[in-house]
Amino acid sequence: MRTMRTRVLVAISVVSLLAASCGSDDASPAGDATLTVFAAASLTAAFTELGDAFTAENPDAGVTFNFAGSSDLVAQIVEGAPVDVFASADLANMAELTDAGLDGNDPVVFATNLAEIIVEPGNPTGITGIADLADPNLVVVQCAPEVPCGSYAEQVFANAGVEVTPSSFEENVKAVVTKVVLGEADAGIVYLTDVIAAGDDADGVAIGDDVNVVVEYPIASIAGAPNSDGARAFIEFVLSPAGQQILASYGFGSP
Repeated sequence: MRTMRTRVLVAISVVSLLAASCGSDDASPAGDATLTVFAAASLTAAFTELGDAFTAENPDAGVTFNFAGSSDLVAQIVEGAPVDVFASADLANMAELTDAGLDGNDPVVFATNLAEIIVEPGNPTGITGIADLADPNLVVVQCAPEVPCGSYAEQVFANAGVEVTPSSFEENVKAVVTKVVLGEADAGIVYLTDVIAAGDDADGVAIGDDVNVVVEYPIASIAGAPNSDGARAFIEFVLSPAGQQILASYGFGSP
């Protein structure tokens, strides 16, 4: 089993956030208003289950998700979209939110991930590692550079000293998965959790720890959120043992 290195790159820890919320006498429950969560595309399956579990504990609350590339999501928030919670697949896009003064609480890392090569079932082209992706005869796809999975792919290529020319740049990691699953591409750089989620429709090729990146997912409420109570309750649930167990079941590592 792979061991993920964790690094604290945020100003608040899970423990301190939970302690603060538990110590507040006037903390409000999730309430009965709909909660709007913008989350990175790679969180789609895990957060959908998290939302179901959250509403099971808070039957009067509802959760609406918008899953897309983190860069697209933060742009929508900056432009004024009514959002309660933002969960990013990287620290850079969360920094755009905080730099704009739109964070309702200091962001906290709630999960980690790893980059991995996704290939067709059975790995018919025999890809064994990053170096193989430089083969011009392969159709390799990756996320656009401004999207976290694209940025991570560029970091992996740079770490490995390999020049890869993608056949296309996709808007989010799910689009990369789809192209490989449909046989429109031989390989792509996605997350370990995406390969797990693809099941029998794809296989994964591990990236060596010496060149791979540790992906960190931060979450924060939005300043002036329409449902600030629900935002706080949802973040607490994501950080709770129950929330962390759900994330782990999809292959995410702990922060």
